[in-house]
Amino acid sequence: MPRFLPFLLLLLLLGTRPAADAKPRPAGRVVAEFNKGWKFLLGDEAQAKEAAFNDASWRQLTLPHDWSIEGKFDEKNPAKPEGGGLPTGIGWYRKTFTLPATKDKRVYIEFDGVYQHSDVWVNGHLLGHRPNGYISFRYDLTPHLRPAGQPNVLAVRVDNSAQPNSRWYSGSGIYRNVRLVTTNAVAVDHWGTFVTTPQISAAAATVAVQTQLRNTTGTTQQVTLETVLLDAQGKEVTRDLPTTVQLHDSVTTVPQKLHLSNPHLWSVTQPYLYRVKTTVRRGKKVVDTYETPLGVRTAVFGPQGFLLNGQVLRIQGVNQHHDLGALGAAFNVRAAERQLEILRAMGCNAIRMSHNPPAPELLDLCDRMGFLVMDEAFDMWQKKKNGKDYHLDFPQWHRRDLEDLVLRDRNHPSIFIWSIGNEIREQFDSTGTRLAKELTGIVKRLDSTRPVTSALTEQEPDKNFISQAGVLDVLSFNYKHAEYPKLPQRFPGQIFLATETAAAFETRGHYDLPSDSVRVWPLDGKTKLTTGNPDFTASSYDNARPYWGATHEAAWGALKQNPHLTGTFVWSGFDYLGEPLPYPWPARSSYFGVIDLAGFPKDAYYLYQSEWTTQPVLHLLPHWNWRPGQTVDVWAYYNQADEVELFLNGKSLGTKEKVPNDLHVLWRVPYAPGTLQAVSRKAGQTVLTRTISTAGPAAKIELTADRTKLQADGKDLSFLTVRVLDAAGNLVPDAANLVKFAVSGPGSVAGVDNGYQASLEPFKADSRKAYNGMCLAIIQTTEKGGTITIQATAEGLAPATVTLTSR
Repeated sequence: MPRFLPFLLLLLLLGTRPAADAKPRPAGRVVAEFNKGWKFLLGDEAQAKEAAFNDASWRQLTLPHDWSIEGKFDEKNPAKPEGGGLPTGIGWYRKTFTLPATKDKRVYIEFDGVYQHSDVWVNGHLLGHRPNGYISFRYDLTPHLRPAGQPNVLAVRVDNSAQPNSRWYSGSGIYRNVRLVTTNAVAVDHWGTFVTTPQISAAAATVAVQTQLRNTTGTTQQVTLETVLLDAQGKEVTRDLPTTVQLHDSVTTVPQKLHLSNPHLWSVTQPYLYRVKTTVRRGKKVVDTYETPLGVRTAVFGPQGFLLNGQVLRIQGVNQHHDLGALGAAFNVRAAERQLEILRAMGCNAIRMSHNPPAPELLDLCDRMGFLVMDEAFDMWQKKKNGKDYHLDFPQWHRRDLEDLVLRDRNHPSIFIWSIGNEIREQFDSTGTRLAKELTGIVKRLDSTRPVTSALTEQEPDKNFISQAGVLDVLSFNYKHAEYPKLPQRFPGQIFLATETAAAFETRGHYDLPSDSVRVWPLDGKTKLTTGNPDFTASSYDNARPYWGATHEAAWGALKQNPHLTGTFVWSGFDYLGEPLPYPWPARSSYFGVIDLAGFPKDAYYLYQSEWTTQPVLHLLPHWNWRPGQTVDVWAYYNQADEVELFLNGKSLGTKEKVPNDLHVLWRVPYAPGTLQAVSRKAGQTVLTRTISTAGPAAKIELTADRTKLQADGKDLSFLTVRVLDAAGNLVPDAANLVKFAVSGPGSVAGVDNGYQASLEPFKADSRKAYNGMCLAIIQTTEKGGTITIQATAEGLAPATVTLTSR
């Protein structure tokens, strides 16, 4: 029998397609995507766990799935505006499937994330409960499966009804990927390899591999373990001598070492990836194969700062919550990749996964694209931040959840540090010392190669019981940038990292004058916001912030002036659903992002781009539609130049240059309609020119796609940007036209958005009002190839069309 025939039979019985839905291994292991063919009920049904339950009337769908994002915004939803103002509740998922003969096989179901409090049954047998909505887990189906060809039923109950349980939007449901994994009775265990590089030089590297082999045969087995290192092209570059192992009815750890000559190093600019291929043989028969990613690199903190491969690297990072804007929490690789691409163009080189374990595919992307990652475990320990949050489950589950996080993620080269918590309230009493020691010990037992930190708020030693534990390798602090100069004296000999900076409020395309008057909303923790803007906006001049935060310029300026901080994570990279400070309802998403919820950069994006990259930058703001005679503050962010000259309708308004500690230049200009032009120069030679013109009435739609060639896999996305223009092609800065999207061909609208934090329009729709001249449509492919045509129309405007190819 051909060795792939059982694999193909399995796919046919699962109703999946080999090219899109499974990853065949050479022998011994089948990993099949298990996302299709599920049925869903929003509501509770006690009998749904039983295999014989009739689910014929339930909705059919494909995972990942977030039911909250499909709902309507409502202030009365239990998650409240802080949780995004969308519905939560209880939902059920069921899937019926058949399998070929599984004698002498083990069949596992793997969930990457279910939010939250999930219970899983197969054929009426309870497999287990996991409360943490961000943790990956698996169950062994084998003892409860029916004979070959007979239907099996998986049932999953998801309970996100206890609210509020999060300080941001969580989503609800099986919102990450699911896999069915079939192995022999002797196989590499779940997350069963740990690959490290204890010695690295330009000439050679030692690759240490620990492999855990699980034997479920009930008898002692003798196997041979072969480990091979493959380069980025899949070519073998080195191998270890085969190791013969006696396996008892348990898990056995086998150490091996490989010697790699002239290693290609993984870095943020050249993220080279090897693969470690593990083969288990019993006699001449291959019983399992397993692959592990490997990035050869050194990543250490020292007196010089953070060193990647021996070179000092300033960490230029952002914080990212897990939602994907209009797609909600349902994970999509392309949507996450787009976010990383936009951040990379800003100069970002690091992501803090705030404040929970991410989807594993996001870590794969960071490995491949060259982002450093702070992998974070918890937002709270025993002390609550919300009445129904994880503090209720922490005593019973924290050890298991933290162990699973480290075991799952420790082979990712992108991860350079572990975080055991964020702004933990145990900072204020001695339980913080005890728990910090316990959690750090759990991490170090499983991975001693990376430092451990916790994001702290208290920057004085006698006020911080977590830092007093003396177990954190890096002291990480949130905000309070005025205290940075005092840190070396307060914590002698310690290493410092700014885990949250800025937290400035901005709404894309909105400007409050004068630009150098900073709005502090609210003034303190006890005072409610009594000012603000009636339209629930915040200024994009970088002049609005909460009392605990700072403007982007103040925060980054403090980092530049205090080199003992090894880097920063800006709060936040993208706007995210929930936590709509400083405003109450109808605000329902954050104002903190450097990039809005739709993925459109705000003006602060170009501040960081001018500071974090060497590419020439000249960004001119604001728009040029104002009242006649009004004094308007005109800013320019720039780099790679000595000066910038500003012209209004061809007349020079003077040349400006940044003096030390300046991050932009400013002109105060009496408004007159026409054209602003900025010219940056270096040594008298023009570097860049930027113009902004007064826009007339809206006349037409411009529609552009970030990608026009897509995969017909039912998952791929194209993000279409709509800009409302006047007859001359200028963006109309206050346009609010309702734009409708019509799709023909094998595609559909997966979501729409415009980035406005107080919009209550649904994300799942085929139309969206422009906000400050822009909106977004997300087009998703089907599994059928062909041409997808999207037309954008609005009353009174010339339409626009874009064509995509899916294959």
